[in-house]
Amino acid sequence: ESRAHLNAVCRLKKPLYSLEQAPRAWHSKITQYLHQIGFRMSKSDTSLYIRHESDSPIVIILYVDDLVIGGKDLAEINKVKSLLSGRFEMKDLHKLHYFLGIEVIQTPVGILISQRHYVLNLLYMLGLIECKPVSTPLDRNLKIDADSDTDVCDPTKHRQIIGSVIYLTITRPDLSYSVGLLSQFMQNPRNLHLDCAKRILRYVSATMDYGIVYKSNTTIRLEGYTYVDWAGYRADRQSTSGFVFSLGSGAISWSSKKQPTVALSSTEAEYRGTAVAACEVVWLKRILKDLGIPFTDPICIFYNNMISIYLARMFHAMTKHIEVHYHFIREHVQAGEINLQHISTNLQVVDIFTKASGVDKLGKFASGLGLTT
Repeated sequence: ESRAHLNAVCRLKKPLYSLEQAPRAWHSKITQYLHQIGFRMSKSDTSLYIRHESDSPIVIILYVDDLVIGGKDLAEINKVKSLLSGRFEMKDLHKLHYFLGIEVIQTPVGILISQRHYVLNLLYMLGLIECKPVSTPLDRNLKIDADSDTDVCDPTKHRQIIGSVIYLTITRPDLSYSVGLLSQFMQNPRNLHLDCAKRILRYVSATMDYGIVYKSNTTIRLEGYTYVDWAGYRADRQSTSGFVFSLGSGAISWSSKKQPTVALSSTEAEYRGTAVAACEVVWLKRILKDLGIPFTDPICIFYNNMISIYLARMFHAMTKHIEVHYHFIREHVQAGEINLQHISTNLQVVDIFTKASGVDKLGKFASGLGLTT
């Protein structure tokens, strides 16, 4: 009898959570059913599904086995809920209030998203619930690099703080630069880096009620800002570029990132930063088109360098590696998809994405991003 079982195999009829193929099997199953009931996956974001069977599209955001269903037609939303609950065991949490650590407050005036509860849990976990608050995430006069301090700190503590705060940047664009800067020292952090990480938490403690508001009475208008701090990082003289795009009243997409290579001129660094912003415009327009919000007018990107704007509109002899960025931007400008507009440095909200800022500038530009309490 034991020999008969040597050639036997087990056939898996239902994958369980503990099995390695369970996520893949679940994603395949839910995607197949969503296609059956009329939804299609967005080519620009594989977690977004749209159905256009009525005048008002229904969208589903899928994260593993959590779904957010949205749309203007409540009857259509209930119909989709009924179809899904008939096929899968589901729990309807009704109006969206909390999703993946993000709090959503919906009112007739608009929608506010924040992570206040996440901040409270984070401060409590790290024992900083009663820490002394500060008004900025970083001291703008402090120079931070890999050799800022000779004393090596506990790397686990530093990584725990930065890793936790990275998730907070989902609704807090004012933290993007400081978190991005300190995340460069995860491998061998020093005491100064740990102190700066704790300062970010002290700033978060003072501003835990901050969130992005999207007002309902504003015109839907996609526009962006981009800025580059040329050779601003002392250790390797790499530039930091940033951009932000808003849709009406609040920011919907932003980035603060050190460029991968050293730029030999400010024009080269600025073209790289503007090219990244242009790529984001293309992606955002595709997403919005999937949602039934097409844009035919050029998307304005505000920039504070007149020379770069002038060169983007007219041909100029450049080295080959700059020409790649130049031609990419110029193609979109000539096609009428992007309109580069000059803006004063005093109004450039992306400035806080490229360097540490003072209290007045940080508060002014954070308000321009739609951050409020």
